[in-house]
Amino acid sequence: MDANPNMPAVPEDWDRALAIVAHPDDLEYGTSTAVAKWTGQGKTVTEVLATRGEAGIDSMDPDEVRRIRSAEQIEAARIVGVETVEFLDMPDGMLEYGLPLRRALAAAIRWHRPEVVLSVNFRETFPGGGFNMADHRVLGLAVADAIRDAANRWVFRDLDLEPWQGVRFALFGGSPQATHHVDVGDHLQAGIDSLLAHRVYFSNLGEGFDAAAFLTGMAETGGRAAGVEHAMTFEMIGG
Repeated sequence: MDANPNMPAVPEDWDRALAIVAHPDDLEYGTSTAVAKWTGQGKTVTEVLATRGEAGIDSMDPDEVRRIRSAEQIEAARIVGVETVEFLDMPDGMLEYGLPLRRALAAAIRWHRPEVVLSVNFRETFPGGGFNMADHRVLGLAVADAIRDAANRWVFRDLDLEPWQGVRFALFGGSPQATHHVDVGDHLQAGIDSLLAHRVYFSNLGEGFDAAAFLTGMAETGGRAAGVEHAMTFEMIGG
């Protein structure tokens, strides 16, 4: 299979990435498979989640869901080699674009000082046309703006954190406007296992979700676009 020059590989000459997403399980729909590859190379990836996903299970009390989904995310991260998972404890389902969110995300970027930032699709639709949810659209766009905020010493001066201008590029998983790919090679099973860590969440959806089939299909589709066997695709900003 020939590589597609119109879908180049994500550069991998970096050491530290910060993944910022809205909910537990956002990363596991593809991005964590790439994370497994990168941590296997010795890179450090840290996760920051805006919420704990407490509004995600209709049949359970949010306080119980908050505890369960936090634990499931920590386990999902461990499976792909991520040791640090942080939660900003913002309200699930009610994220609002604005200065408070940008400030919190800029603080995380200044604190962790990543070379690469990972996040979720902020476009209105998913690949295939399904409408994207509000938290994803809000969070992803705020991440893109917070990278610039974090680099500007005159923005959010009250944070008392040194500006960070070292982010080389940001990658947004699940975008209908994907520009780059990661050849995930032998790391697909780690991604599947990471997604399966959200056991209680999936058991309460009642939809018979097949994590292996879902991620394998995604990787094969990405692979066809990139000209490799298995790939995860991303929209890159910067770089």
